[in-house]
Amino acid sequence: MNKIEDAWAVLKTLSPREQELAAEAILDFASGASGLELSSEQAAEVERRLRDADAKAVTAAELRARLQKLVP
Repeated sequence: MNKIEDAWAVLKTLSPREQELAAEAILDFASGASGLELSSEQAAEVERRLRDADAKAVTAAELRARLQKLVP
């Protein structure tokens, strides 16, 4: 089995919503779009927060948990 077939087998085990999200990510990747572009205002806010000495860092697990709350 090649990696595409392996991935397809895993994708078929996901819920319909997860399959849709995975399909969108694959299509974005294949089209060259990352889907994660920031606006100029968002980039400026990220830069401002990075300069903030009191900024709180989050772990990868905390970030995943926060992002999952955004997915309906």
